[in-house]
Amino acid sequence: MPLPEEAGPVSVVPVDLEAKVLTVSDSVHDGTREDRSGPALSATLERHGFAVVDHDVVADGLVAVATALRRLSAGFHGLVATTGGTGFSPSDLTPEATRGVLDREAPGLAEAIRACSPLGRLSRGVAGTLGPCLIVNLPGSTTGAVESIEAIIDVVPHALTLLDGGQPH
Repeated sequence: MPLPEEAGPVSVVPVDLEAKVLTVSDSVHDGTREDRSGPALSATLERHGFAVVDHDVVADGLVAVATALRRLSAGFHGLVATTGGTGFSPSDLTPEATRGVLDREAPGLAEAIRACSPLGRLSRGVAGTLGPCLIVNLPGSTTGAVESIEAIIDVVPHALTLLDGGQPH
C-alpha cells in the first residue's frame, strides 16, 4: 500500500490572505488619542503577505465590539484581528464581546499569544471562528499587538485554509 505522499499530490486550493483590523479604544474612538497599534498591526500583517482590506475603530463595550465583529465578518473569509480591550480595566470587555459572537474557540492561539512575552500573561484575549473568519484578540499596546500576531502568524494561513474546507485531515 503506498504511503500518502506516494498516492499523488493533494489538491490544495490556496486562500487569499486577507485581514481586517479592529482597534478597540474609547480614547481613539473619541479622537483624544492617536491609534498606533492598529497601523502597526496592519503593517505587520502586510509584511506577512496579508492584504488588509479594512481597519475600523470602535469604543470599548460589549455591544459596540460584538456589533463591529459581526459587521466585519459578514461575507468575509479571512482574519479579523482586534487590538485593545483585553486587559484588566473595567472597560476592557473585548474578550467577553468576542466570546459572544464566536462559533468555536481556538484556545491554542490565545495561549500562544499569552506565552509570547512576559506582559502577554496579562492578556485576557480569546481567539476563535465565526463562519469562515478567524478572530483573534490582541493587546492594545503597539508592541503587544505586533509581538502577539507574530506569535501565531505562521499558522494563520493554514487555519484559514481549513476554514475554507481545504486540506481535509
